[in-house]
Amino acid sequence: MNAVVATTIFAVFMVGTVGLGLLAVRRRTGGGIAEWSVGGRSLGAVFIWVLMAGESYTSFSYLGAAGWGYNYGAPVLYVVAYMSCGYAVGYVVGPMLWGYARRHDLVGITDILAHRFGRPWLGALTAVLATVFLLPYIQLQITGMGVVVSTISYGAISLDWGYFIAFAVTTGFVVVSGLRGSAWVSVLKDVLVIGTLGFLAVYVPLHYFDGYGPLLDRLVAQKAEWLTLPGHGGGGAGGSGLGTAWFITTSLLNALTVVIFPTTVAGYLGARSADALRRNAIWLPAYNVLLFIPMLLGMAALFVVPGLTGAGSNLALFRLVVDSLPAWAVGIIGVAAALSSIVPMAVFMLVIGTMWGRSVLSLVPRWQARQKGAAQVVVVVAGAGALVLTYAAPNTLVRLSLISYEGMAQLLPMVLLGLVWRRLTLTGGLSGLAVGVGTVCALVFTGHDPVWGVNAGIVALAANLAVALAVTFATKPDADQRADADVLARDSLESSESEFRESESRESESRESESLESDSIDSGDSGDSIDSGESLGSRASGDARDSPHGVDAISASSDGAPRGAASAD
Repeated sequence: MNAVVATTIFAVFMVGTVGLGLLAVRRRTGGGIAEWSVGGRSLGAVFIWVLMAGESYTSFSYLGAAGWGYNYGAPVLYVVAYMSCGYAVGYVVGPMLWGYARRHDLVGITDILAHRFGRPWLGALTAVLATVFLLPYIQLQITGMGVVVSTISYGAISLDWGYFIAFAVTTGFVVVSGLRGSAWVSVLKDVLVIGTLGFLAVYVPLHYFDGYGPLLDRLVAQKAEWLTLPGHGGGGAGGSGLGTAWFITTSLLNALTVVIFPTTVAGYLGARSADALRRNAIWLPAYNVLLFIPMLLGMAALFVVPGLTGAGSNLALFRLVVDSLPAWAVGIIGVAAALSSIVPMAVFMLVIGTMWGRSVLSLVPRWQARQKGAAQVVVVVAGAGALVLTYAAPNTLVRLSLISYEGMAQLLPMVLLGLVWRRLTLTGGLSGLAVGVGTVCALVFTGHDPVWGVNAGIVALAANLAVALAVTFATKPDADQRADADVLARDSLESSESEFRESESRESESRESESLESDSIDSGDSGDSIDSGESLGSRASGDARDSPHGVDAISASSDGAPRGAASAD
């Protein structure tokens, strides 16, 4: 009976999730790849907040965070540290990338690099590299949701069916509704996540320990090793190596990497304005408070379900839930955890599709005019590929996941340094990238991460940057005749001032138009009216030519969002 109740609740919510995702685009027909991949650059601060919070709060938060809390303790706090610091970096970087992409009608990180260095093939190369690093994340979300579904159904749904449900539900809406659909589903996910974790934060300590006081007393008295770095089993030879140096370097590396992660960039580019991103960066750290709950409950599980080992430790939180709550509550908590897999998985699939549709397949003439269609096909292929590998060769993607974040970090010099420093050459950037990725693979796959007590990715990034600078200064500058304004990004403040000037210009033109129409009506002369319209059109054209955004400066959609140049579909 418990399995029927929990599974029914789960099924109803999954059908609702697909419906909600499709409902997001009910009034938006057509549109090119920009409408599909970055929501037409029209998402406000609230939607951007729930979307980017949804990307950061994944199945790891329910499974991995509790598992790390159970196995190690304090080292898991690096997640809170790097995400909070990353939002501070994003306060500056986000608006800069948003303004750069908006000016040049770009829809992703591959677009940005291809435009910066003037080489379309560089976008294709970046897309291939990023896909290798992102596919494991899709597989991890599929696996995480499969575990959740199997657990909350009391074993009635097998892991294999759980994996397929994850793929089917996500693909069911993201292919049609793109980023906008993901944002709408994020709203449902966040409501459930906040509600269920808030409940568990109160229920578990009271039910199992009679409150936080007795729980914390037992942790201090019996599990003190879990409360400080390097955590349980971390000290001495053969330990985990998750000490202070690892904590600092991992937090630093991830805080820098998260702002150029393709899924984060997709969120940036979907924003309506630079100010929406700044407000988002201020509000997002508040969401990190929720991360403390599964971490703490994972340590609480040490006293309730001792002896969990290996992958079983990832179920520490759900063992507390399934053993003590009624089936309907288990079902709702399971839905929240499942949506924490679906939302980030949707954005990962969307980003891979966008990169290939825009930067790889568009290099083929027959696909150039059908970028959105190509991207939608790739979404299905990427998701299906991750699903098949989950069934057939799960260890392949698991091994790749070891280098995913540290590998993506190697794009930092080409993206952030390249957008503010014209002298960085393509040869220098690619040389550094090759050294960085090679170093990461060598260290991680030989079991040397951490190395010398620090994160292997930051060691690789240091080598990457050193090689990039050395090669850049040893070679001639790139032969690029474009002006700096067309190659480099504006700083965050300059982008804001430009946005303000354009808004003022639009309001001024609107007032002039209303005044001219009034004069035309008063004169009663149709010829004068036509002349006035022509004069206004001439001025508008002139303003558009003078604006760095061209016609975007005087063109706005009905909801006030800037409307970019038509993208190939």
